[in-house]
Amino acid sequence: MPSVVISGAGAAGLAAAWWLARAGWRVTVVERAPDLRTGGYMMSLSGPGHAAATRMGLVPKLEPLAYTVKENVYRDRRGREVLRLRFHDIVEGLDYLVMRRTDLIAALRADLPDSVDIRLATTIADVEDGADGAHVRLSDGSALDADLILLADGMRSALRSRLFAPDAACLKPLGYRFAVYELKDRLGLGSDFVSYAEPGHIAEYYTLAEGRVAALHVWHSRQTGPVPAAERWRLLDEVCARSHPAVHAQLAAAREDGAVPLVDDLALVDMPRWSKGRVLLLGDAAHCLTLISGQGAGMALTSAAILADALGRAAVPEALAEHKARLRPSIARLQDRSRKMAGMFVPRSPVAFELRNLFMRHVPRKWIGRYFVNAVNAEILAAKGG
Repeated sequence: MPSVVISGAGAAGLAAAWWLARAGWRVTVVERAPDLRTGGYMMSLSGPGHAAATRMGLVPKLEPLAYTVKENVYRDRRGREVLRLRFHDIVEGLDYLVMRRTDLIAALRADLPDSVDIRLATTIADVEDGADGAHVRLSDGSALDADLILLADGMRSALRSRLFAPDAACLKPLGYRFAVYELKDRLGLGSDFVSYAEPGHIAEYYTLAEGRVAALHVWHSRQTGPVPAAERWRLLDEVCARSHPAVHAQLAAAREDGAVPLVDDLALVDMPRWSKGRVLLLGDAAHCLTLISGQGAGMALTSAAILADALGRAAVPEALAEHKARLRPSIARLQDRSRKMAGMFVPRSPVAFELRNLFMRHVPRKWIGRYFVNAVNAEILAAKGG
């Protein structure tokens, strides 16, 4: 029985575990956190990601957890409505799910075969890769032999830095940071999706079930790197200093709830190669797309499915080469799209902000929808090798 050790229990790691366990592999997943992550942000599954979830039989399990987003109401820092986007006009005719990342991870975990060994609060301490297999030493002192090692430990993969390249060589910041957190809805948003936009910053609020709200901030920043937990609220206070009073109220409510925001850079991961010997980078560790792409989790599911298909036909070296050949073109297009979309999503200057709003108010919604659907369908075809 071939064996695989997977570092990281996010979407990429758990999807790979799902596929390989069903293909007869002995699967061990190690996760640094003491439990499967419950934090995260709202995300969508469309295109190749939705197709991969369909192949896995996950869609019927995810649909009850999905949120119906009717429209996004954009307001400026004075509270004036500047834009209203109806999602039906954009995604009409497209298979599309909007959900919390937490719910996707929970669904993947619940659907894993019992044979998958998940070890929490554990990391890979050392890897010795040889022609006949790899030897893995874990942080708990145990050791495993493996035919394949998957590093699915996220954008800031520590193992990638040790085995492939330092962050400075492969992280490509887009000039923005983001923050996400959840809180109780004390304000009554009045819509399922409300955004407060201003030059260089946007705050978005999604209405969740059970009286809760998911918050996302994206702002222009020349600073990069991790932000200590103790400094995150202070940083958000600075970012939102000139924002609408509703934004300040939500910040205060979240702080009162005891939430700790996740703060990080909007950065692409650009690696010339994804594998070395029997070690493969997977998901954000290999090709982070940023949340602007809307395809990060979906491409993680797609990547895992492509890898499993390739391993079913070929030995590890040839399978890793096929995985890269099939996936790399789609990743390159999506990363290029993220670079171009960042300035459109959060215009930095007042002039660019007004021009963006003017364009979005007057461009026919059918044009936006046609562009979006055609782009998604192109990625579905590319993921199939068509």
